[in-house]
Amino acid sequence: MKHQILTLIFLAFSLHSCTKNEVVIVKDNDIFDPRSVPTVQVENYVNKVFIDLLGREPLDDEMINEVRVLIDSSLSFEARDVLITKLMTDETFIEGDSSYKTAYYRRIYETVKAKLCEGAPDSEFWRYVGLAGFAIKVGRLEGDSIKVYGGLEQQKRNKAVPYSRKAYELDSVDLQEVFAVLLDNNVYDVINMNTFNFINASFDDLFNRFPMQSEFDIGYEIIQNNSSGSLFHGSASNKREYCLMLVNSFEFSEGAIRWAYLNLLGRQPTTQEVHNIVEDFYLDRDFQKVQLTIMRTNEYANFN
Repeated sequence: MKHQILTLIFLAFSLHSCTKNEVVIVKDNDIFDPRSVPTVQVENYVNKVFIDLLGREPLDDEMINEVRVLIDSSLSFEARDVLITKLMTDETFIEGDSSYKTAYYRRIYETVKAKLCEGAPDSEFWRYVGLAGFAIKVGRLEGDSIKVYGGLEQQKRNKAVPYSRKAYELDSVDLQEVFAVLLDNNVYDVINMNTFNFINASFDDLFNRFPMQSEFDIGYEIIQNNSSGSLFHGSASNKREYCLMLVNSFEFSEGAIRWAYLNLLGRQPTTQEVHNIVEDFYLDRDFQKVQLTIMRTNEYANFN
């Protein structure tokens, strides 16, 4: 009898304390019943992961194996992590891809190149290397050291683009450096001719906004006159340093996260979603972790 009275008192207190205006919302609640997810939905998830990371659909045996593993694990987040990480890092030889890792880094490189340089083929950058080589020969014949130096610099900045893909795969450079070399080359210059367009395009491509007048003025002096200037707590005195200054900024980290959400989920992230990962990405520069954070979610997998 005593226990029944205490129970009634507790229920009465609970009903009194929870009014209709006090609604508790749990954010990022990924609880779901894996038994309610049909096999075709799991197949769609595997297909999506392969396309987003490797740029191709899984082969029949890959689809069968990965779907079985996911279902056997009740679609656990750990199993999703294993699949995503394997496609990013596995170096086992695979015909057509060389390896999952090589295919993954090729995909990242091509995606960034499409964003900044309209998907120009590597042959276009090598064409500018060849043109610079001819200018170097002419300069040497004419005894023009300035022309020779300019040709060597042009070769260096254009070679850096195709070289950056393998360097990124080997962890010699990070995503920021890949973005930097894809800003500083002849193809990007032709697409965004003159300093005015270059500065506006670099801000738009990296930050999804145009520069404020004060930012533009500083950037113009750096690029046009090789004058020292400071933006985003960095400094630069030439075009190459300007590109590095932008990609090493905290704002670039925010922009890269927003770009990842748009590519993978087709929407802008919320302020909270950016806040949750931007500081880590700014410090560790691990873009793979950003992708994993997005691709392991039920929203991306469409498991509900």
